[in-house]
This record gives sequence, C-alpha cells and structure tokens, in this order.
Amino acid sequence: MIPTKEEWNRALEARHGKELHRAFSCATVAVCGLGGLGSNIAIALARAGVGRLILCDFDRVDITNLHRQQYKAGQIGMYKTDALAQNLKEIAPYVSLTVHTARITEENAAALLSDADIICEAFDDAECKAIFANNVLSELPDKYLVAASGMAGLYDANRIQTRKITSKFYLCGDEKSDVQDGIGLVSSRVMICAAHEAHTVLRILAKQFDV
Repeated sequence: MIPTKEEWNRALEARHGKELHRAFSCATVAVCGLGGLGSNIAIALARAGVGRLILCDFDRVDITNLHRQQYKAGQIGMYKTDALAQNLKEIAPYVSLTVHTARITEENAAALLSDADIICEAFDDAECKAIFANNVLSELPDKYLVAASGMAGLYDANRIQTRKITSKFYLCGDEKSDVQDGIGLVSSRVMICAAHEAHTVLRILAKQFDV
C-alpha cells in the first residue's frame, strides 16, 4: 500500500529534519543524460526527497544498457525518459517530474533547463560533456553545475573524487579514465560516480559548499 503524501513527508522529515527536508523538497534538479550516471543520480535524488526532477534524454532503453542503468528488461524499447519516470514514481510517488525527450543542444539547453536550481551533466561522450558544460557555464551562469569526468574500467574506486572547480561548478570522477579504456563502463564504478554527483547536489542544497 502506497503511503500518503503526509506519511511520506513525515518519514523524510524524521530522517533529515524539517529544515533540510524543506530544502530538498523545494528544489528543482535537472539530470541531463539518463544512462548509467543519470538514471542512478535521479533515483538517489528522488529517494532523498528532492521535490522536482527535470529528466532529459533522447535515447531508448536497449539490452546493452541493462548491466549498469536503472531500467528493467521489460522496458527495452521505451524512451529512457518514460521508463525512468515510471521507475521513479514507483520509488518516490510524490516526486514531480518534467520530461524532455529530446537531444540537448547549445540552442535549446537554456530553455529546457532554465527552471533548474542545479544541473547534473550525465553524458557518456567526452566531447558532449565539454560542450554541454561550457554552454551551461556561459549561458546559465546563475545555475550550479555538477558534472563528471572519468568513471570507466575496473580501476581503484577510491580514485573517484569530487572537486570544486569554481563557486558553482563541481566535477566528479577520476578525470582520467575513458569509456574506450579496456572493458569500458562497469556498473559499480559508474554508480560510485553517480553517487558523488547526487551527494554533491544534496550538499549544495544543504548549503555545504566545501568538498
């Protein structure tokens, strides 16, 4: 039986305290790219009680995604935006979701992400990451940006760290490994990097700006 919204909020308040729960529940966070990074980031934020998530991706769920992305075999062929929205509502039924089933470009990024307090970059491709980060930093300078660089392979998980680049730009990962390295992306290491991004978002919302 699904708890009522009041029961849900009371449980989160008991966990976080009223002030922190208010900060989380009033926030809007955009997750751009819903693969191994983004699907895990979104689930972590929804579980923490973030009130609204903006989900952006243009791709569909494929069987090759299932080893590291938060989708189910029965969702193969669905748009990732729709599949993740479905899963998030099962996990956190009162989270508000805005879905953009579209490729984010330099031309549409500002319009799609203008409502967000914090933007999470969660792409696989290094060039796309760089273009997106530069675009957000130049066109949406009032937004916090949490991005990732380096999470591939079976390297030591302790290499993945969070670094504060500027007052509003945080970078998570080992900043070295690439999807082309060795066996590429592995679920456990991608999830660790996703957890770094999600945790950084929560720390920003809690006004803990150090790393």
